Amino acid sequence: MVSVTAALIATICISLAIQSWLVFGFTRLMMGRRVGLLDNAQCPEAAVVLCLRGGDPFLHRCVDALLQQDYPCYRIIFVVDHRDDPALPILRETLASRANDHYEIQFLTDPSNTCSLKCSSILQAYRSLPETVEILAQLDADTIAHPSWLRELATGLAEESVGAVTGNRWYAPDEPSRGAMVRHVWNAAAIVQMSWYRIAWGGTLAIKRSAIREAKLDDRWSQALCEDTMLTHQLSRIGKRVEFQPSLIMVNREDCDVSSFVPWVSRQLLTARLYHRAWPLVVVHGIASAAILLLGWALVLALVLMKQVQQSGLVAVVMAIFQLALVLLVLWIGRSVEASLARDGRDQLWQKPHFVRWIYIVTITQWVYSWALLRCLFGNDTHWRGIRYHIGGPWRIKMERYQPYSESVQSTQLGTQGSL
Repeated sequence: MVSVTAALIATICISLAIQSWLVFGFTRLMMGRRVGLLDNAQCPEAAVVLCLRGGDPFLHRCVDALLQQDYPCYRIIFVVDHRDDPALPILRETLASRANDHYEIQFLTDPSNTCSLKCSSILQAYRSLPETVEILAQLDADTIAHPSWLRELATGLAEESVGAVTGNRWYAPDEPSRGAMVRHVWNAAAIVQMSWYRIAWGGTLAIKRSAIREAKLDDRWSQALCEDTMLTHQLSRIGKRVEFQPSLIMVNREDCDVSSFVPWVSRQLLTARLYHRAWPLVVVHGIASAAILLLGWALVLALVLMKQVQQSGLVAVVMAIFQLALVLLVLWIGRSVEASLARDGRDQLWQKPHFVRWIYIVTITQWVYSWALLRCLFGNDTHWRGIRYHIGGPWRIKMERYQPYSESVQSTQLGTQGSL
């Protein structure tokens, strides 16, 4: 058992060293020098697409923030899934209170059964754009864009080698329920991986129109489950890259429960499985974390049963240190994000749990994430906003049956993803 104990301790040390290095790189990125924003004369014409299916809790604020962008030349295209969709009354009420003429409402006219409803909506909006539009931006209905949001996206695209600019989400719930905290911890780890692997996030995203043409992204979107995760690979084929902007981390304060978190995160993982080359690294990280947790405590139990008290105590201490280290990494990530937001003058105060509860939440997240990863690895379908999609491969997506959105769907799914 001595050799097994030594192997476990070595594995834990290696795992923590790798994760610490990734977090260190992320925190340096977050505190890097901010690039000066484009002035009005430098801003190319842009279009912002918001795809709507269901009445999200923060939709009113999302739309209101879009109408107040400090960008000189942009239009907004709201693509509503259906004329009876619950998002439409919220949208019209918000627009009625604003004197603004640079928006239009479209209804999804021809949802394709070979891609997701979101991809159908983006394609419809993209194909309706005038030739003068040079930037296609998009966000989700849970994204509350600060006034310089669109200008920051356009600034990131100014570099010739950049084809797309993205941000990421940061969950800071008003009420730190167990589900909301599990999502917070998972996302803290995910945001580090996404920045390192340049995984784009559709909740805050802008793409050069020229890059869409050159990479033939419209053809890919017409056969895909999502529009964002594929960008790293597709743009690299034309010599462009995805750029992550720390100032575009968007705070989300919605609540959720664990039961709705699992299918949601399984779908997030599924898009990486289908469209990103870093998927094997994501799997290795997930399996290694779960294996250390399971095998470590199993070894403690085995040593106790064998009455090897001293060795079992050593392993138990090592496992406790491992869990504490993971908590500290999560808190380190949080501190760097909060410091970055503070530098940009954006308030994100929230009610954080006691340190002891962090240990419990991190442990729960490891188990829940492992279950979600297994679902993703062996699943061939997914449900998204009340629609079932069969997954035959990255470009073999089949929407089983279209139906308009209903409030009964919203009560059973996580209501934080404001896209179709």
